[in-house]
Amino acid sequence: MSTTPEQQFAEYVRRNVEGIGKDPGFRDLSQAWVHACIGHNYAQNFTWLGRPVIQVPQDLYAVQELVWACRPDLIIETGIAHGGSLVMSASILALMDYCDAIEAGTTLDPKASRRKVVGVDIDIRAHNRAAIDAHPMRHKIHAIQGSSVAPEIASQVAAHAKGYDRTMVFLDSNHTHDHVLEELELYAPYVSKGSYCVVWDTGVEDLPPEMCADRPWGKGNNPKTAVWEYLKRLSGEGRKAHDGSALQLEYDRTIEHKISITASPDGFLKRI
Repeated sequence: MSTTPEQQFAEYVRRNVEGIGKDPGFRDLSQAWVHACIGHNYAQNFTWLGRPVIQVPQDLYAVQELVWACRPDLIIETGIAHGGSLVMSASILALMDYCDAIEAGTTLDPKASRRKVVGVDIDIRAHNRAAIDAHPMRHKIHAIQGSSVAPEIASQVAAHAKGYDRTMVFLDSNHTHDHVLEELELYAPYVSKGSYCVVWDTGVEDLPPEMCADRPWGKGNNPKTAVWEYLKRLSGEGRKAHDGSALQLEYDRTIEHKISITASPDGFLKRI
């Protein structure tokens, strides 16, 4: 059976990524670079449409590929900081709206789309909220102040998530094991089949202990250990997703192999 040029190139890329996955030396080199860049506050040096986005750029690239491929109507994010991540998610959803309008031959009404981002942070500082409120992507963003694991905040998220069938989740707030594990219990069930729950900064587990000496998290107490525990619970105890079916998540290591430089090894979880 003949293949198209697009299929041929996709297979070429697949083999490239597979090769990276089989090269531990290259992957170790990439992680050594990630560890070295922390001392320079590298991830804090970038913006998305004008707002600081505290992420390694390669992780941001992975996000746009995931959002475009999965086409969620709702993105739930914990951790807002300066708002750059919210703006990024909102802007990709807006681009999807734009492309849908072009394909349908219709006029785009930016505020008519249901696609949106719900962000939660325990402390949305006044200057950050003002900047988010003034941003052109504001119509796609709903920001909630409060602890992401507080029952009243989880209830607000549930109200905003009602009626959405295609949902993606990004967890990036307090990085302690217990907090992230509770976030996974609360928000992973929103993820729709084929979509993702991305847990940021799982790489804390792989850092030298002294690099987290001034933090409440560190080796043995971080997002990666929470992911390990949560997937163990899914396997041993089972969980229901909000759509009523069994919740099954698996590591998608093809993403971290593809981008190679990531703050979140073992953090890209795909619902199957």
